[in-house]
Amino acid sequence: MLPEIGHFALILSLFFALALSFVPILGYIKKHKVLMAYSTPLTHVTSLLVLFSFIILSYSFAVDDFSVLYVSQHSNSLLPFVFKLSAVWGGHEGSLLLWVLILCGWSSAVAYKGKTLPEDIRALVLATLGIVTTGFLAFLLFTSSPFVRLLPDMPAEGADLNPLLQDVGLIIHPPMLYMGYVGFSVAFAFAIAALISGNLNSSWARWARPWTSVSWAFLTLGIGLGSWWAYYELGWGGWWFWDPVENASFMPWLAGTALIHSLAVTEKRGVFKSWTVLLAIFTFSLSLLGTFLVRSGVLTSVHAFAADPTRGVFILVLLFLFVGGSLLLYAMRAADVKSDVSFGITGREAGLLINNIVLVTLTLTVLLGTLFPLLFDALDMGKVSVGAPYFNSVFSPIALVLMLVMAIGPLLKWNRTKLNTLIKQLIFPCILACVLTGITLIWQKFEWITLVSLFVAYWVLLLTLIDWASKLGNVGSSWWQRAKKLPRNYYGMLIAHLGMAVSLIGILFVSVQSQEEMVRMAPNDSVTLSGYEFVFNGVSQVQGPNYVADRANVSIFKDGQQVASLAPEKRVYQARTQMMTEASIDAGLFRDLYLSLGEQLEGDTWGLRVHVKPFVRWIWLGGILMMIGGFLSAMDKRYRKVAGATI
Repeated sequence: MLPEIGHFALILSLFFALALSFVPILGYIKKHKVLMAYSTPLTHVTSLLVLFSFIILSYSFAVDDFSVLYVSQHSNSLLPFVFKLSAVWGGHEGSLLLWVLILCGWSSAVAYKGKTLPEDIRALVLATLGIVTTGFLAFLLFTSSPFVRLLPDMPAEGADLNPLLQDVGLIIHPPMLYMGYVGFSVAFAFAIAALISGNLNSSWARWARPWTSVSWAFLTLGIGLGSWWAYYELGWGGWWFWDPVENASFMPWLAGTALIHSLAVTEKRGVFKSWTVLLAIFTFSLSLLGTFLVRSGVLTSVHAFAADPTRGVFILVLLFLFVGGSLLLYAMRAADVKSDVSFGITGREAGLLINNIVLVTLTLTVLLGTLFPLLFDALDMGKVSVGAPYFNSVFSPIALVLMLVMAIGPLLKWNRTKLNTLIKQLIFPCILACVLTGITLIWQKFEWITLVSLFVAYWVLLLTLIDWASKLGNVGSSWWQRAKKLPRNYYGMLIAHLGMAVSLIGILFVSVQSQEEMVRMAPNDSVTLSGYEFVFNGVSQVQGPNYVADRANVSIFKDGQQVASLAPEKRVYQARTQMMTEASIDAGLFRDLYLSLGEQLEGDTWGLRVHVKPFVRWIWLGGILMMIGGFLSAMDKRYRKVAGATI
């Protein structure tokens, strides 16, 4: 009975979302304040109904209700309880319900925090979010209901969750990724509200900016968690594969980064108004495109959820309606928006404009590489593969330009900057970056592109720290007070830029200095790699909650001292009889020792993959810093005031 109640709650939520889509807009057209005021309760009721439905589905997993088709496909009575709960979003239907729940959560957050927004703007923003919610609730109910029953032929046991997903990464990675994906719908809703109302001044940028920063921070965390998860779970030792589904989350991140910077210019100087609105539409469109790629079946990926063309067509229709409608509205309104503010080529506005151009170019580069094989196949022109060589050769040089702009941009003043002053600020960090690069070359040789990238990373680090120090003046008794007076938005930018430089340094070192070896080892055999001696002690069999595993024991020595003991596994999951490799990692700030167990060759001899990965943790450390920077920016006190009131 409970699954039927959960399904009925979803049907009710669709009706309330429909009402949310039309009632506030009708109120706006008729200037009827009561109808516009209905936007808030309609938003909260829709959210509560979807939450109730999600709780019922979670309960069905917790009690092993295999009469529910989705539960029987993605759970098993032997599955550990924590994975039973995370299995709720381990497949297409449940992950889509989570998507809608997060969308409703964002909508309710806007309804709650936006109480002091102008009444018409709040109504239009919530109505826009209601339209998006209606589309995805319809998609969920008509093509992807998670409450389909298997009565009376209820199976005695479930098929089990995909072993790849039986990991702590599944618990936190998809929700964080969706928080970022879906969060960009708020910036999109503000942009649509500004277009409808004609209120395309700096106010809408101020309202949208903190929501965009939080969404970007969540997406940064989600992408970082996905990279970390792939690194330790898939057993191949890589942290990024340019997988099409990885690209599907990376593209809105790039566009969202451009949007954050463009919102800053629109808010501060009242320029780029039309461009900022277009970026908000573009970023949300890429989030929808990512949803289409993951759920349409057009891609084959470890990350993809569905292979049902009907679902793909439905999402494609939604994409056409949302994007086409918003672009039509943009074409009707944006041409009327003109900016009377001018700026020089040495002004911060020019720097941010170049930043936007480079970021959008990077986004289009990834988009082309991701969609080109699909278009080639759709036109029956054969199959082509676009992989890491394309992305590395095309993306890397453009990304270098972005890093240079990122280094110089914060030093620029609004309107224009004296060229002599700017050059003086750049010379000392440039010399120091050259020295650091030279010191690094003493113990490692690099190709020219890597060498230039390393120099730029050092330069960004130094310029960022020097810019902060210059704002404090001479360090004295009151420097801490001066530091506290700097706005959180500035610290957010500072930390995010530091994070970008840290990630780049990690990427460069792990790409150039990683050492890997495939070896055959019998008990007491050893192999030396990068100064570490790996001693193979043998393999034993262990029993897990829903799998059996061959577990190796490897002792690691350096300079005669044992520094680690690793235990990589080869697991066979009983329900699916599926084999999985579980890597074992000794993590450190400056290096990872990484082992994965291969096949048994003959007798007690096994194949092992041995890695030494320097600075790999810096990639995710930089991601964490960028995430913190995004949250700090959103917490700036200036964004808590709208029309003179605190929100």
